[in-house]
Amino acid sequence: MTAPINFYAAWVSIFLGLLTGTIQGLFFHKEDWLGGYGSWRRRMLRLGHISFFGLAFLDLAFLDSINYLKLSPEDFVWSSRLILIGMISMPSVCYLSALKQEFRHLFCIPVGSLLLAVGIFLFEAFHK
Repeated sequence: MTAPINFYAAWVSIFLGLLTGTIQGLFFHKEDWLGGYGSWRRRMLRLGHISFFGLAFLDLAFLDSINYLKLSPEDFVWSSRLILIGMISMPSVCYLSALKQEFRHLFCIPVGSLLLAVGIFLFEAFHK
């Protein structure tokens, strides 16, 4: 069950990256939009937008690695779950931080879950 959930989550994330990029792209030509190119709000929106793509590619690499190494997806349930938590929480924290800067303290959730996911994957993969 691990692989299908991650596969669909990756493609939903790619779709959301395209959608948010399209919406944000309607305003990017305005130099003063959200306080200008270097403003906190605008940087957080860009980070949220690109995180949809980056984490989708991480997720697809995770699935491809399991297949390439001919491993059982059932052995990577925790990595799968933690990647999904990161895929949901990273753009969420980015967009929340754009609204209110204090939400930046929540970045430990996506960063921690993704670090754990990759660490567990590497540990499990090297011990098979």
